[in-house]
Amino acid sequence: MELTIDRTSAVPIYRQIVRQVRGMILGGTLPDGFRLPPERRLALALGVNRSTVVTAYDELRADGLVDAHVGRGTVVVRQAPPAAAAPAGGELPWPQLFREEASRAQDPLVRDLLALTERDDVISLAIGLPSPELLPLAHFTSILGELAAETGPALMLHSPTEGLTTLRETLAGWLAARGIPCSPAEVLILSGSQQGLDLAARALVEPGDTVVVEEPSYFGALQVFRSAKARLLGVPIDEEGLRTDILARVLERVRPKLIYTLPTFQNPSGAVMSLPRRRELLALAARHGVPILEDDPYSELRYEGTMVPSLKALDSGESVLHLGTFSKILFPGLRLGWLVAPRPVVRRLALLKQAMDLHSNTPGQYVLERFIRRSLINEHLHLLRRAYTQRRNAMEEALRRHAGAGVTWQKPAGGFYFWCRLPDGVERSRLMAQAAERGVAFLPGWACFAEEPGESCVRLNFSYPPPHQLAAGVDRLMAAVRAATVPADRRLAAAAGTRPIV
Repeated sequence: MELTIDRTSAVPIYRQIVRQVRGMILGGTLPDGFRLPPERRLALALGVNRSTVVTAYDELRADGLVDAHVGRGTVVVRQAPPAAAAPAGGELPWPQLFREEASRAQDPLVRDLLALTERDDVISLAIGLPSPELLPLAHFTSILGELAAETGPALMLHSPTEGLTTLRETLAGWLAARGIPCSPAEVLILSGSQQGLDLAARALVEPGDTVVVEEPSYFGALQVFRSAKARLLGVPIDEEGLRTDILARVLERVRPKLIYTLPTFQNPSGAVMSLPRRRELLALAARHGVPILEDDPYSELRYEGTMVPSLKALDSGESVLHLGTFSKILFPGLRLGWLVAPRPVVRRLALLKQAMDLHSNTPGQYVLERFIRRSLINEHLHLLRRAYTQRRNAMEEALRRHAGAGVTWQKPAGGFYFWCRLPDGVERSRLMAQAAERGVAFLPGWACFAEEPGESCVRLNFSYPPPHQLAAGVDRLMAAVRAATVPADRRLAAAAGTRPIV
């Protein structure tokens, strides 16, 4: 079985493996009963993480092409003849009916992390959600009751695709007070900021186009751009955010379709792009004619230091699309966000949105309009900043107490996360297994990179878990890190004795 990996392709490596093995099975090259190479051996031979091969084998198993047997490994299973018709009343072969794009780059990571929030036996340091205990539910129910009495059935009817006019007007005023002057016509209400990422990709990115992303970056955005068949080009960040010196060299030889950045309390690193770099980024984008998609979910959650203007506030040439969300500061279940962009962009994206969901959550829009107009959102933000400052400090104290040698991090000045670098020798698949055994969840750092990262990192969330769980969660995770670390002498011996066969 011969496989080739194209590391320059926008297609994720696990999908490349799936596609080639599926073709060999369906084409008859790999017969019934053929045993695929063990996951670890194939990973070593291809120079990829074992988790990449595990994901590929899982998808092949879901397609009914292979099966796993104790003692036999992963083997090809017998396929029905292609011309055989499905028996009357029989099950349709759904995996074979899906379009290739329907499964492209759809990593189940987000779904799995959200599912963990329902489990009482798992401390989740993984998902980026606000604290359930801090949600202003009393205000929500009070306003909802008012609206039901005042508006009647209109509360539950359709709303304009662009969003309720009153919400767009009120939100434009709120944003202007934060240095982002815009008219209501330049605001598009979204079904969560994730929809904004998807709309931008659909409107701007053709298959094969290059999208510049930060390295590391928000894994949900990477999935969106991969689904659009974009070629992701990672530019590293440091403590001042995106390395504009490296970006300048990239733009001299490549003209990307889009630059995606999280300049304020970057996800996952927590870095804040300095003001000089923000100005340099805008200048580079203008010089090369490349739009910037500014993702800004965390700027209102600053715990120390002074505010840095958003890219949109500094933009004089209308080259920045500014993406925001209510999910990090109010009610994530309402799935409401916004995009500030030039009017032609808003009009085009509204047409795409219309085909997707007609409009966003109508009652949620009414409620949030009153939250903003009555300054309840500002009061709530003051509460969140106090509470999250305490939780951030508690997580840092837990890391100081429980993290072993080689684990490093930077204390974030805002946002939701600690980005921790792990010591050499941590086996990623073993870490996932050890953490699961101990009942703690985290976001693996490899999910935040356009290509295979050169180091092991984890993203830890401090906003969602109750304060009493933070220390226990960090303790469990660091125990898992120690259990998953292979000593240097064993790593050298294993490397010396490896003879990969594919």
